[in-house]
Amino acid sequence: WLQEEYPRIRQLAQKHKALIFFGDEAGVRSDHHAGTTWAPKGKTPVVSSTGARFGLNLISAVSAQGEFRFMTVKGRVGAAQFIEFIRRLLHNVPRMVFLIVDGHPVHKAKSVKRFVESEKDRFRLFWLPPYSPELNPDERVWNDLKNNAIGRQALTTPQHLKTAVISHLRFIQKSPDRVRSYFQNTTTKYAA
Repeated sequence: WLQEEYPRIRQLAQKHKALIFFGDEAGVRSDHHAGTTWAPKGKTPVVSSTGARFGLNLISAVSAQGEFRFMTVKGRVGAAQFIEFIRRLLHNVPRMVFLIVDGHPVHKAKSVKRFVESEKDRFRLFWLPPYSPELNPDERVWNDLKNNAIGRQALTTPQHLKTAVISHLRFIQKSPDRVRSYFQNTTTKYAA
């Protein structure tokens, strides 16, 4: 991947003047907790929680130029939702778009293949090597979201979760330097 495949994709992108995005899906849950808390000496720290469990699924994509796109999904992420995300990714983009994703079955579904073929003049889909999330800069988005936003709040309702997630993801979207920083990890620098 590092010596042959990605350099070939990058060269092809230069030839077509394409934008390269790395994409991924994730789920966030109301009962995720991150970080630590404090308590007076001799007292056990307590993190308040409602005990309610609910979640939200997401799809996103990042580029080394600092672009970030996302979409929330009610229920499971299937081929139809992935195709909708690609449509949104292509919306108002005058250049060709390359999207690099993992080997999730949704990314290789027949309907996705048909859609990608129908958009071959504007869009190409590529796959990371199996079992290599460390190579995907978009994984850093989920780390950021879960550890710096969602995991530090007591979320009381599904709407509260959705509002908190969208708020943090919009913050990321308006912070191109933050997005570019996802490409500065030891294992993602190759894509910067």
